[in-house]
Amino acid sequence: MMRMLLHWMLNAVALLLVSRLVPGFEVTGFASALIAVLVIGLLNATLGLLLKFVTLPLGILSFGLFFLLINALMLRFASVLVPGFVVTSLAAAFWGALALAILHLLFGFLVMKPQNS
Repeated sequence: MMRMLLHWMLNAVALLLVSRLVPGFEVTGFASALIAVLVIGLLNATLGLLLKFVTLPLGILSFGLFFLLINALMLRFASVLVPGFVVTSLAAAFWGALALAILHLLFGFLVMKPQNS
């Protein structure tokens, strides 16, 4: 449970960092970031998963770059649903999705459990 809360907080921090780095990607505060992370997670677990399954051949042919576009679409859709979270264009959503993917990778290394050898 504590680990899930940590991931939720880190994802919200990542969203706030991306809002500082990517023009057209805006989050008004930490509360909006927390809600946006929940909505993005739900969208990715439902609609995003369905879209990735349907477009799997295209994703393979593009070496996964098409999946980044699907993530950008989920960010754009979440911005319509969450007050205080604004993505002004698909380009901003794409660069935001790329920055979020990199930050999630880095944060994953920070909170990774040590292996017992």
